[in-house]
Amino acid sequence: MKKVKVFSTPTCPYCHMAKDYLKEKRIEFEDIDVSQDRSQAMQMVQKSGEMGVPQLWINDEVVIGFNKPVIDQLLGL
Repeated sequence: MKKVKVFSTPTCPYCHMAKDYLKEKRIEFEDIDVSQDRSQAMQMVQKSGEMGVPQLWINDEVVIGFNKPVIDQLLGL
């Protein structure tokens, strides 16, 4: 089972697209609203070096943005 975290904000359309895509594929994920959780936002930037959202962490791999081919590859879809 892959561990998936989605770092997002409520106003980000690509964040909604990424989460909808994961739901459609029946992939469980942890949704982290970085606009509300400063410590998680700092952890996100520290690991990826990027402030942009969405960020998907699939196991230890970081995907910046809603990059469907990379997401599919990492999830084995």
